[in-house]
Amino acid sequence: MIKWALGLLLVSSAAAWADTAAVSSDWYRGFNNQVRLVAGHAARDGQQGLYAGVDLSMPGGWKTYWRSPGDAGGVPPEFDWEGSDNLASATVLYPAPHRIHDKAGDVVGYKDAILFPVLLTPKDPKRPITLHAKIAYGVCKDICIPAEADLKLVVPPDVGNSPELAKALASVPGSTARTEHDPHLASWRIDQSAGKPKLVLDVASAAPETADAFVEGPAGVYVPLPKRVSVAGKALLEVDLTDGVNIKDLAGKPLRITMIDSQGQSETTIKFE
Repeated sequence: MIKWALGLLLVSSAAAWADTAAVSSDWYRGFNNQVRLVAGHAARDGQQGLYAGVDLSMPGGWKTYWRSPGDAGGVPPEFDWEGSDNLASATVLYPAPHRIHDKAGDVVGYKDAILFPVLLTPKDPKRPITLHAKIAYGVCKDICIPAEADLKLVVPPDVGNSPELAKALASVPGSTARTEHDPHLASWRIDQSAGKPKLVLDVASAAPETADAFVEGPAGVYVPLPKRVSVAGKALLEVDLTDGVNIKDLAGKPLRITMIDSQGQSETTIKFE
């Protein structure tokens, strides 16, 4: 009788996994924010994968930061997956951010809400993953408040599809423009004609009046935000390479360029001597 009951329990559990929809943890409620984990299968660029998501919600007018917070500074999010079970790797992806005007200057991040997709690789695909996420981030309005959350979620191997994660993945910049509507880098150059070196980015955009770009240098090297210099049918942006950065620190090293507009997003890498 006990063996029969145990067998029934195992069969029922397997059936439940097979029929499982996307899963989520309870909301962790902090000061003027709440955060949770979600998980499910979703496709990126036509490839199906297993993803988690760090789902952060804030009141209207509040913001949090991208991985590079911008000229006015800020708290980039940090993700620690130590203590997870059956997890080989967790790769955090960042949806396209926006430039936000702040009293202290311009920052780069997200207003009101953001879902960070996380590509999961299990050690054993036949077993569930137990996610343990320790997340540190900043939430800001007039002042910035450091925040932390400790979240757990069991992800069954046959978890269902997640429309939420699919939507978030669609806003993650690809290494090339996915469609003709996505902005892309038409050309770039280093201009030293005025005696002050600057990086000039010519961004091809279907909506040039909304186009923007963000430049990330190698680890530990700050690169200022570009300034728009032209909108006459295209988006031309300049980065002052004397503003808090030494051009010698960038030479020969990859710079990641993320481009956005109202139609889409993409990213690419450049390197100059």
